Amino acid sequence: MKNLTHYSESTPENSWAEFQESRRYLMKLQAETEKQRKENDRYLKEQFAETDKRFKETENLIKENICSIKEIKKITKETALSMKDTDERMKETDRRMKDLQQTLGGWANNHGSVAEEYFFNSFEKGQQNFFGEKFDEIEKNVKGIKKGYRDEYDILLINGKSIGIIEVKYKAHENDVSKVLKKAETFRLNFQEYKHHKIYLGLATMAFYPILEQKCIQEGIAIIKQVGDNVVITDAHLKVF
Repeated sequence: MKNLTHYSESTPENSWAEFQESRRYLMKLQAETEKQRKENDRYLKEQFAETDKRFKETENLIKENICSIKEIKKITKETALSMKDTDERMKETDRRMKDLQQTLGGWANNHGSVAEEYFFNSFEKGQQNFFGEKFDEIEKNVKGIKKGYRDEYDILLINGKSIGIIEVKYKAHENDVSKVLKKAETFRLNFQEYKHHKIYLGLATMAFYPILEQKCIQEGIAIIKQVGDNVVITDAHLKVF
């Protein structure tokens, strides 16, 4: 395992400030997008209503035989132009939505990176006391590349007898619990020099909810969450893997 790396300029405080700023921007972007979506919906409804109205007018005129071919062609042309404009508007809306999805995807990735940096710096600053033990090393984004067991470990805490594996999520879901449990198996297979170490598991996220916490407790996974300006760890229920 590579040597411990220190990040002198990055702290939990400035990571949290960056996270808060990006969250404010994202909320603003989402509000603007929702406003644009409603405006597009209103416009499309109006266009569809107008198009339907024109079709009905043309149909009625034909039935009543009170208009000339020239008039029908005029109405048909106007309807076609309206439909073309609507189609172009829909294509533009689709393009904007795709751009937004890419932007949101980028921000989601950024939030994930900020969450990793925040929790990593918190452990480093806290001298890596965790699971009732003192850890000598801390690593992040360690990759296991053994065929069939490829995996990535967001944060590793290491000493002579134990390993702490911490999965970090910006916003975790209960489905992530099974992924955390799998980390113990893949880690031992990828790094067999630690096969006799005790392994502890933890899930760190900016937002926990009751069902997720309960599932972590049932499975013996430490709960690590941000509360105010602090990192709070619940690990009385821990299991050794």
